[in-house]
Amino acid sequence: MIWILPNILTAARAAAVVPLVAFCFVQEPWAHWAAFGVFAAASLTDYFDGKLARAWGQTSEFGRFLDPIADKLLIGAALLALTANGAILGADVVAAILILCREIFVSGLREHLGARDVVIHVTRLAKWKTAAQMTAIGFLLVDDAAPAGWPIGDIGAALLWIAAVVTVLTGADYLRGAWRHLRDAPAAEARDPAGAS
Repeated sequence: MIWILPNILTAARAAAVVPLVAFCFVQEPWAHWAAFGVFAAASLTDYFDGKLARAWGQTSEFGRFLDPIADKLLIGAALLALTANGAILGADVVAAILILCREIFVSGLREHLGARDVVIHVTRLAKWKTAAQMTAIGFLLVDDAAPAGWPIGDIGAALLWIAAVVTVLTGADYLRGAWRHLRDAPAAEARDPAGAS
């Protein structure tokens, strides 16, 4: 059964992208706090969907498929919106790009190996990576709405770089774990143009 509570929470996380981005472009303090509220609620679903699915014996292929997609949609949309509205500026954009590039790379790696029945398991460091990204974005969302003199933006930028470093490290860890499967791929498969894009 697809529409069980854990999967509904995961789908809600993906759907939260729409109001999150909309609030990011309203130049009013209340809208920034609203964006933070939406993002915080969506981030909490990342903890509860898996916890409930395991506790209630409701793990599913659909949930395993949707969960990483919902995470990447939420993080990616937030980073792009924050860059567009000026909350992420200058060299800090590089940190956002590193995060987005790693997420796209790992998604492609998972898709390629999944077609060969190879599963890349989520590591504990990867869970910390997601938490670091969400914490950094939370600070950046309320930067313009914070009381004057509070270094919320500076804290958010510093956390964004920490998240970027951890994100790159987890990407390298996934590649190291998958390298044997990539290296040992049959030569005919490697030359097959069907998967080219």
